[in-house]
Amino acid sequence: MSATQRIHLNPNAPRGPVSGGYTPAASAYRPNSGPTIGAQGGNEVLGQVQALSSKVEDYIEAYTQPIRPYVPAMARFLIVVTFLEDALRILTQWGDQLWYLQKHRHFPWGISHIFLLINVITMISCSFGVITKRYPEYSVFGLLGVVIAQGIGYGLLFDLSFFLRNLSVIGGLLMVLSDSLQNKKKLFAGLPSISETDRRKYFQLAGRILLIFLFIGFIFQGKWSFARVLVSVVGLGACIMVAVGFKAKWSASFLVTLLSVFNVFINNWWSVHSAHPQRDFLKYDFFQTLSIVGGLLLLVNIGPGGISVDEKKKVY
Repeated sequence: MSATQRIHLNPNAPRGPVSGGYTPAASAYRPNSGPTIGAQGGNEVLGQVQALSSKVEDYIEAYTQPIRPYVPAMARFLIVVTFLEDALRILTQWGDQLWYLQKHRHFPWGISHIFLLINVITMISCSFGVITKRYPEYSVFGLLGVVIAQGIGYGLLFDLSFFLRNLSVIGGLLMVLSDSLQNKKKLFAGLPSISETDRRKYFQLAGRILLIFLFIGFIFQGKWSFARVLVSVVGLGACIMVAVGFKAKWSASFLVTLLSVFNVFINNWWSVHSAHPQRDFLKYDFFQTLSIVGGLLLLVNIGPGGISVDEKKKVY
């Protein structure tokens, strides 16, 4: 997403029962029964872990029941909030945006005005399309176009932080698209060989994988400390679980909590003076993180989809 001041100031699981292959009666005649006992102990530990995870999932289901009807709408709003904030930023910093595009990106006069105007109109209209669920697929494609256009227009395609964060934002948009396919009978009429259900599964898979890139960016950026290492290891484990769709709702709920706490305490832009340049950095990061939290909330609501470990467990 665009952040003119920011750019200008900084140009530069294996699971499976272990069979002992014996009956209790036969084992009495075997002097070396150590490995069998170890296998039984491993199964007991695995059973305890499964029971604990089931309790956690039941706890989440029970205590989130009152707010579950509101989760999809809240998730959709959070996913597009970074676009709404960016549209407001362009409108309130119109002169700075034009100056940057013309002086640093060498946009001709007039083209820069059209570029900004199209971005603002697209972000506002498509964001409301996502929130109200009116033409959500076209709204998602419009916002995807904004991400690509701004990456090219502002010269940020090869900025690692921008790239990883926007991959996660795209993941949230793909989750919206997957959710909209539940109620759409026909989409992409030119692809009759792919069923609606298959498309939804593929979008959910891509959305899950892309959502975790924000956390990957967090791991590889910043100064290391014991707390950072601990959060990185735990968070990376949850990210892997989300990507493969194993206990996806539980791991996504954990990441929602972790990112929300991180966002409030680290990206606290409201505590920085309005004239301080760091305020724009923090504000940009804060709203993009909110959008990714929205994508994870939508994952919690609709599930990981057919291409996931959780779904395969139901089959087998």
